[in-house]
Amino acid sequence: MSKGERVADWADGRLGVRRLVRERARRAFPDHWSFMLGEICLYSFVVLVVTGVYLTFYFHPSMKEVQYNGSYAPLRGQTVSEAFDSTLHISFDVRGGLLIRQAHHWAALVFVAALLTHMMRVFFTGAFRKPREINWLIGFLLLVLAMFAGLTGYDLPDDLLSGTGLAVVNGTILSIPIVGTYLSMFLFGGEFPGDELVARFNTIHVLVLPGLMVGLLTAHLALMLYHGHTQYPGRGRTNSNVVGVPAKVRAVKSSGYFLLVSGVIFGMAAVAQINPVWQYGPYRADQVSAGSQPDWYMGVADGLLRVMPGWEVDFWGHTLALDNLIPLTVGVGLFLALGAYPFIESWATGDTREQNLLDRPRNRPVRTALGVAWLSFYLVSLIGAANDIIAVRFHVSVESVTWAVRIGLFVVPVATYALTKRLALGLQRSDRDKVLHGRETGIITRMPNGEFVEVHEPLSQEQLHVLTQHEQYKPIGPGTGDGTEDLKIAFRLARQLRSWLSESLYGEGAQIAKPTAQEYQVMHKERTEDHA
Repeated sequence: MSKGERVADWADGRLGVRRLVRERARRAFPDHWSFMLGEICLYSFVVLVVTGVYLTFYFHPSMKEVQYNGSYAPLRGQTVSEAFDSTLHISFDVRGGLLIRQAHHWAALVFVAALLTHMMRVFFTGAFRKPREINWLIGFLLLVLAMFAGLTGYDLPDDLLSGTGLAVVNGTILSIPIVGTYLSMFLFGGEFPGDELVARFNTIHVLVLPGLMVGLLTAHLALMLYHGHTQYPGRGRTNSNVVGVPAKVRAVKSSGYFLLVSGVIFGMAAVAQINPVWQYGPYRADQVSAGSQPDWYMGVADGLLRVMPGWEVDFWGHTLALDNLIPLTVGVGLFLALGAYPFIESWATGDTREQNLLDRPRNRPVRTALGVAWLSFYLVSLIGAANDIIAVRFHVSVESVTWAVRIGLFVVPVATYALTKRLALGLQRSDRDKVLHGRETGIITRMPNGEFVEVHEPLSQEQLHVLTQHEQYKPIGPGTGDGTEDLKIAFRLARQLRSWLSESLYGEGAQIAKPTAQEYQVMHKERTEDHA
């Protein structure tokens, strides 16, 4: 054997690497463009880690005041923190520093965007069903951690824009009853802004959050390999098999995709300026940056805060700042509803089988409508975070924009829910007509009685399978109970709630019955007789 073969044989005898690789190499991987969204998350995270390691060599996480004497002339001689000074040093004096710093920021935005889009793909296709509920929770936790990682990293330069955002965060924390003051003192190391903020955020941003995210990503990939891949419906695809490309082909494509994602991120970093902290200047507690806005993923929180009326309530000698507490509660509830939905749907259906075939969004109208309503609420809140910019650009009053967002938060989700549900039901009706009557050919013929009709062509077996393979659940009834014991009241209420949810998801008006085999055979027979 050659030296390489001897090394491989030695490693295989002690680690079983060759056997493990051989087993995994025989796997098939479904080939669909939407699966690339998860790879964007992974590869942008790799770029984040690599660029973050580079930046840690030059960044000084300290709020100690120094005099700036760097290359940026407008700020020379000013008193700044070491964090701000080192950020300018990276931007102007370190070779390639500005490119790496901007690539790090762009990668963070791409990572969160890809993660949210990937979760929405999983949501709309039902990929969160058994046995992948834990993977859904892992993805949900990754999204939350990514948002907080972005927030802590955004605040490290100690510039005026990030300081303004931190003042908003501090106000929201202080609005939490009983523990708000203690949380603020613990986070900032004293009265805001304190002297230890950057050092603490740096530890959280560089050590705590990345460590948790690496662990979650590892668990996610391990569970994905253990459970196998989901796949879209098609001929020959079942819950017990996977149709796709070999692992070697997938590995080559993924390697190229990693280079593509990295190239796009560094391309954006090279041509699109982001977070120019030298224009904002160092943070001062007595100043506020005009037009301050957070990164897009925190826009939902900022938007809710901006449009909330300034309500306060005095309660037993204490003041409840509802203008901060209510937006915080709504924002947290919005994300918790997303994380809990798979378990709610599983409870409403009572389906305990493993599901490896994905749903077409049109075949689950209520779930699809709920997802679109969730996104619409997020987008309206994001618009609210730019109320001042919109008012200036479109020459309208900021009060008008604020009221439009307030109304939109209640009206737009309801409207999008109704519209999406009707569109999904319409697509289901279209699929039903295609199955029963065939595909329109555009050919017009004249019948013996003088009537003109369009010729319909029967669908192929593969097309019929795609349009009819989905399972339609039946609503779960409320059940029965004797009602003799007060202890059973809670169970009866739970049964009624489950029945109501099941009826809402799969009852009358929530789905169009797909054609049965008997209906198809009757229509096919009639069509054959007509042609004869």
